[in-house]
Amino acid sequence: MTTPQMLAFAVLAGMMLLFVWGRIRFDLVAILALLTCLAVGIVTPKEAFTGFSDDIVVIVASALVISAAVERSGVIEMVLSKLAGGTTRFGTQLSLLVGSVTILSALVKNIGALAMMMPAAFQMAKKSNSSPSCMLMPMAFGSLLGGLITLVGTSPNIIVSRVREEMTGQPFGMFDYTPVGLGLAAAGFLFLRFGYRLLPAGRRAAPTMGEALDIEDYATEAEVPARSPAEGLTVAQFRDMVEGEIAVTGIHRYDGRSAMPLPDALIGAGDVLTLKGDPDALERAISAAGLELEGQHRQAAATAGTANVGVIEAVVGGDSVLAGQAAGRMALHDRHGVNLIAVSRRGERIVSRLRDIVLRPGDVIVLQGPLDTLPGRLRELGCLPLAERPLRLGAARRGLIPIGILTVAMALTAFGVLPVAIAFFGAAALIMLAGALPAREAYERIEWPILIMIGALIPVSDSLRTTGATDLIAQWLSSIAATLPPWGAVGLILVTAMAVTPFLNNAATVLVMAPIAATFATGLGYRPEAFLMAVAVGAGCDFLTPIGHQCNTLVMGPGGYRFSDYARLGAPLSLMVVVVGVPLILAVWPLR
Repeated sequence: MTTPQMLAFAVLAGMMLLFVWGRIRFDLVAILALLTCLAVGIVTPKEAFTGFSDDIVVIVASALVISAAVERSGVIEMVLSKLAGGTTRFGTQLSLLVGSVTILSALVKNIGALAMMMPAAFQMAKKSNSSPSCMLMPMAFGSLLGGLITLVGTSPNIIVSRVREEMTGQPFGMFDYTPVGLGLAAAGFLFLRFGYRLLPAGRRAAPTMGEALDIEDYATEAEVPARSPAEGLTVAQFRDMVEGEIAVTGIHRYDGRSAMPLPDALIGAGDVLTLKGDPDALERAISAAGLELEGQHRQAAATAGTANVGVIEAVVGGDSVLAGQAAGRMALHDRHGVNLIAVSRRGERIVSRLRDIVLRPGDVIVLQGPLDTLPGRLRELGCLPLAERPLRLGAARRGLIPIGILTVAMALTAFGVLPVAIAFFGAAALIMLAGALPAREAYERIEWPILIMIGALIPVSDSLRTTGATDLIAQWLSSIAATLPPWGAVGLILVTAMAVTPFLNNAATVLVMAPIAATFATGLGYRPEAFLMAVAVGAGCDFLTPIGHQCNTLVMGPGGYRFSDYARLGAPLSLMVVVVGVPLILAVWPLR
């Protein structure tokens, strides 16, 4: 073993130890590894930052922007709501949730798909009187399996595609992953549909901010525009349309008259409805009925071109200038540049117009305005901001635009018209230009630590190749595989990648393992595709810990899970992936 090889192994071992230790952020660990490689001379200054210009970084960042736009569009929640209907059977609910998040994860980043579906899980759990903990971990695992189906489903697939291009001149295409990924996703779906029983029953998460503060339903008001689905309905029919999740507490006609919200009262164009419900239910109802929040037109006109409008939740303080005042008399928009779009008051049913409500200390309100000035406005008004909550009342949506752009981008890459990096970079730009996702939010949704880690680790992982360290590891693995049949060699790579990914993270695992697997295949005289696919599958299937993948971490708190709970469901699922995955890989990607 040469000195450069020993240094490369030392950097790799130190990096893995720091990843496992967890006291230093993973992006900083990657930066330290790169600086160490520079210091010991196994990475040259000219090569140090080549990773940041790699197509992988562009594709991952663009996919995150597209995923955020699809999430923001609300289309997925609307479709799921129609599919779910009023079902209260737990098995049907679980099948729908796991199946939906698995399919969706093939199109957008799996963490985004899971985040979109989690609110639906809590709603369904409430309807079936079951514990969300029986739904959330199967959904997280389903999202990981769904990410295996397409090139952009998860970062490891993109990295593996580049390694194949370097070896053979031909990268993996958008749907080259589909036969193996779809087979594993189908098998995993069946396992999760019945295997959830391995989880401990009755786990509950800690109280949410809303529960801790005992925030009751909000009251908001929205106008019924012409050709709205709510136009011409009775109050009872409107409530049926929104699945009874909200109440209509007031009807204010366009001519200034008010009507009692009786079940047979008709809703007409121009009417302003006072609605009561929890924030998520209000948002779904407003979106489904095509209603427009009071003040939305004013705010849109005042902030045209800025794409920087948001909402914030706050409590009216005892010395607030709002206390004892009606919002209408305060002229909030004209004087302070904000709109009052919702109010919550304990023990009182609000039926009057929001502009006529006399606010009191302790009222919880939702204000809409420019995000960069909202904190200052709260101080001026004497209101105390609550912990940030994903309230999107009044958020501008562009429906099918991001879905259409994503479809076109995937088609262009699938038919070889454009490289993946160009197609997805262009799609992200078009989404922002079309207003489907504000530029500010797009930058916020890009996971910069992941990009930094990938950019820093590309030259670090390449140093294993340039020093010959990958050849040594491949020789060691080859000596083990010499006594194994071909399927055993593929299984060895898959299991190795699956064992490493909880400690590194899936992108880092592929950056380290893919060159090793490619060299390993060449040493055995096999084509590299099956081994690279095994690396992608193994790196994408971290079911054993809550820390190896963000999807697992995301559900830990809301599901009330303990560290050991993941292995209870994840260990048998991992075994199933190996048993089903190896034959599938060999059937689709022959070794010779």
